[in-house]
Amino acid sequence: MTAHDLDQLTNALPILIPLAIAELALVVYCLVDLFRADRRVRGGSKLLWAVIVLVIGTLGPLAYLFFGRKDM
Repeated sequence: MTAHDLDQLTNALPILIPLAIAELALVVYCLVDLFRADRRVRGGSKLLWAVIVLVIGTLGPLAYLFFGRKDM
């Protein structure tokens, strides 16, 4: 890693840190919502939705929120 690369990373941190925190908050919210006792999901598999939320980055939690949850 060169000094120029390090400078670019340092300049990007004020943007990357809030994005990482928002991503983590989204994942935690989705997992808490998913494993509520009364939550029903499309496809019937909470475990599969948990894997999708954890593995597919930002799109996984968004897919769960928009497509995975069933109305109670």
